[in-house]
Amino acid sequence: MSQVKKPFTVSENSPSWMSEIESELFSLREKELQRSLIVTEQAAETWIEREGKKLLNLASNNYLGLANREELKQGAIQAVEWYGAGSTASRLIIGNHPLYQQAEEALVQWKQAEAGLILNSGYTANIGIISALMDREGVVFSDKINHASIVDGMILSRAEIKRYRHKDLAQLEQMLSKTPITKRKLIVTDSVFSMDGDLAPLADLVRLKEKYNAILMVDEAHSSGIYGSRGEGLTHHLQLHRQIDIQMGTFSKAMGSFGAYVVGSSRLIEYLVNKMRSFIFTTALPPAVLGSILASISVVQEASMEREQLQKKARYFRQALEKLGFALCGSETQIIPILVGSNDRTMEFSRLLQTEGLAAIAVRPPTVPVNQARIRFTVMATHRQEELESAVAKIEKIGRKLGVIS
Repeated sequence: MSQVKKPFTVSENSPSWMSEIESELFSLREKELQRSLIVTEQAAETWIEREGKKLLNLASNNYLGLANREELKQGAIQAVEWYGAGSTASRLIIGNHPLYQQAEEALVQWKQAEAGLILNSGYTANIGIISALMDREGVVFSDKINHASIVDGMILSRAEIKRYRHKDLAQLEQMLSKTPITKRKLIVTDSVFSMDGDLAPLADLVRLKEKYNAILMVDEAHSSGIYGSRGEGLTHHLQLHRQIDIQMGTFSKAMGSFGAYVVGSSRLIEYLVNKMRSFIFTTALPPAVLGSILASISVVQEASMEREQLQKKARYFRQALEKLGFALCGSETQIIPILVGSNDRTMEFSRLLQTEGLAAIAVRPPTVPVNQARIRFTVMATHRQEELESAVAKIEKIGRKLGVIS
């Protein structure tokens, strides 16, 4: 809901470090960059509730609507009944839980990989994989709009970082060609870019990684469950999974559960078990989550109707907004951003959307570049056509009022 700004003052008697923090918070507020937590009920549904008001949910990553499926609930309940509620240590200390073994076997079969590992989140997966594989002697090549977890993994690795312009293969090849052949080279990319909603040129990236003897890692967070005949992801949809060295993804978006995974060769997974700090030094997931993951891997393979519905509804929403003149940042997927520009106008757009009964995210720097703030809409398979049509009409009204479209 629209937030009323309270007076923000810097305390005179605060220690110097706290005064600096307060000043920075004040600056974020003035630039419309301050973030806050808002209590939201029924966040996985097509309609959510905030401060007593119902809003159409155009902000969820529950793309296929699986988060509330009975199979996932029962998987969690049965796991608690059989194994208890909590985890007490890392997997290498307490031992490997039977549910981990079952879920990872199901993961490997689903992804048609040699081996796989379930991890605590997409963030811990990316920072762990990249920092385990790369060091000061290596070079990481990253699309400029890759997810923040990839950026943080590169920084932690201490490798040389080369960021190429978004999907600019010519620049990437130029960078690769100038890198000494003795250097370990890692190319890393999102498959679906989380803020633009477009697709990575995976076939061309495979060609470049083979030409320059590089490792290729693909983040399938926003494509797991959505692409492929059984929801395996974009790499499988394009039949490139055998040529991609590392695939990671999450269970927390279209899969409707929680956690993340990485699959690849058995030697790769063995190496990560021994070298990946965000795996070694993290408490294991609780049984309820593992039970839900195991169920989600089964359910998503049968969700072909939900995948078809999602693609159909996302295509309608994109085309309707594009026809009205909105700039959609090249979106090709269920992630559909409207480029607004300034932070203040984007926040006003977001406030007006909520007044009209729509929930969508205002995305601002540093998540996106300066002056490229946007409203990020996400479509779900469970949205009704009339809900989307009504939303488009309201978005058009606000866009014209704020001068985003003429």
